[in-house]
Formats: sequence, C-alpha cells, structure tokens
Amino acid sequence: MMNFDAIAFDLDGTLVDSAPDIAHALNAGLDEVRLQRFDLARVRGWIGDGPDALIARAMNAQDLDAVSTALLTPRVRAAFDRATLAAPLQHGQVYGGIAELLGQLKPLRPLAVVTNKPTRLARAVLQAAGLLDCFATVHGADTKAQRKPSPLLLENAADQLGVSTGRLLMVGDSILDLRAAHAAGAQAALVQWGYGHLTVPETLDAWRVATPAQLAVRLHLQSTPCAQNT
Repeated sequence: MMNFDAIAFDLDGTLVDSAPDIAHALNAGLDEVRLQRFDLARVRGWIGDGPDALIARAMNAQDLDAVSTALLTPRVRAAFDRATLAAPLQHGQVYGGIAELLGQLKPLRPLAVVTNKPTRLARAVLQAAGLLDCFATVHGADTKAQRKPSPLLLENAADQLGVSTGRLLMVGDSILDLRAAHAAGAQAALVQWGYGHLTVPETLDAWRVATPAQLAVRLHLQSTPCAQNT
C-alpha cells in the first residue's frame, strides 16, 4: 500500500514531452522581435525553470545590449504566451504510460501538478493533453519566488489537498523537483524519461524510475485504465 496521502507531478518532461511546443512558442516570441531562433536540442537544455528563465537564456545568447534586452523581453514573453495558448500541445505528446498511471492513482489519492510553468499555461497544456481532469489542483509558478526549488508550490498544494508535506510524494524529472521536495519535507521520485534527470547527482535521495509502469510497481498499484479526453 502507498505510504503517501497525495502525489504531486511536475509537468514538462514528466507528464508530457512538451519540448517541441516550448521551442515553437519561444521561436514565435523571437520572431516577433526579429531575433535569432534556436533549435529543439538547444531549447530542450533550457527547460525547467519556467518561461521567464527560458527567455532570459535565449536573450543572453543574442548579440544585444542590456537596454535592448530589457525592452524586447516583455514582447517575447507576450508572444510566447500567445503561441502556447494557441497550440498548447500541438507538436509534443503525453508520455506513454502516463494516462494509465494517472488512471490507477486518481481513485486512490488526490493528485496535483506542481510546475514552474505559469498556472494558466499549465492548465492549457493539461487540457490539450486530456489530463486536466485527473488532477484535484494545479499549481504553477506565477511569481519568481514560487519557482522550484522553492518549496512554496508544494506547500500550497499540500494545504489545498489537506495533507502534510511529509505525506506527499513529488514526482519530477529534474534536480529542481527533488530540491523542492526536500525543502518541503516531502518524498521524491525522479523519472528518467524527461529532460533533467541526467544532471541529478546519484547522492541525492529519491526513488529513480525508468518508466511510468515502474513507478506504478513502486506504488503497488493495480491496473485501472484512465481515458484521455483528446
């Protein structure tokens, strides 16, 4: 039986392979101000800290002075948001086995999404993925202070779900997810199908799972399919 009262999931790189959509939205923003575009491999390495950090990395890679960067960045972010909301998951996909895993978990424990993507964008991606109804609550980083590795989002999710953070499992693909979990006093599972797991030190305490099916085994789940609303 699971030793958790609730489970929180990261979004990008954990539930969905959204890197192609993030790259599309970033390049739409850069096109808006006639700046250099970046390929998927480059953008994939920048994912994890939310769109403001992503855009800052893209702007730092341009040949711009500080004044131009400050003037253009808000326009890039606005275009990024428009592109994301217009096509939240047109180019990416839900990872195989995730819908089934969530279907097994939903009747047993309340589920949350805890992501550095702003809440409005996160909900749009989840809706497009057909996964939004699987979650009791969605907590995105709407301010810089909320971004993982801060524990604030996990603490807010635990409060809303009515559980203690010590009885919460955080499932994610990056060191930010693990550090947020540890800061909140939650337990952590590192998924090895996403973007950031290769940079996580082996010494950092967490379950390590290679597939959603392996996570289901660790949680002692029985098979109960969950339909996607696509």
